[in-house]
Amino acid sequence: MSRATAQRHTQILTELIANKHVAVRSLATELHVSEATVRRDLRQLAEQDELTLVHGGATLPRDADYSFRAKSARAPEAKQQIGQLASELVQDGQQIFLDSGTTCFQMATQLRGRHDVSVIAASVRLAMELDEPGVNAILLGGQYRSARMDTVGALSQKTLEHLRGYTAFIGADGLSQDFGPSASDIESAHLHELVVRNANDTVLLVDETKFSAASLYRIAEWSQISRVITNKPLDLEWESFFGKQEIDVIHP
Repeated sequence: MSRATAQRHTQILTELIANKHVAVRSLATELHVSEATVRRDLRQLAEQDELTLVHGGATLPRDADYSFRAKSARAPEAKQQIGQLASELVQDGQQIFLDSGTTCFQMATQLRGRHDVSVIAASVRLAMELDEPGVNAILLGGQYRSARMDTVGALSQKTLEHLRGYTAFIGADGLSQDFGPSASDIESAHLHELVVRNANDTVLLVDETKFSAASLYRIAEWSQISRVITNKPLDLEWESFFGKQEIDVIHP
């Protein structure tokens, strides 16, 4: 696949996640290519189970597990800022958990140069990024999801039952003051629920877009979260809420 094709695929998936539907005609105009090229791109993405073809365009699959590539393209600068701030909390000799999301991946890229840091991860992509002297990666087993390059399920949870003494850094797909941080798929939510339960401390990494609505599956109670790292100052409602919950907020 050429670089131009890969870039188009990322743009298509990013717009699809944002709008739930894309049209061939509008994509052709936006991407400055022919409608035939867009149809070919959509067919290729459909073959990879990234989308479902419909008349005149495409929609998200009913059981969509949004690709890592498409999520990475959303708010990349915000995720880099959050990842940098989160990495500054990690000290030499510390044990941490990093989830398999795109924001925590940005955090992992900033851990080079640390000494004797143990990182628990359910992501093959993350473990490869952590292949550095001074960083010890502990990769959870389980059911492998190729779209995310991560592992979930009973085997992952069984391994976590034997692990304690770590600080968890997790992301979320949505936030609600009543419901808590949440994920869009049940398998990730179940894994993170156990991660948080066994952690000494939990830090939530979320960009500004996650404050608009909750996702379906709760990850944790707010009482289990000690810090939130985001990319912008909060509005007064969220600032007051976190103050009452005694949750520290870190932003640039």
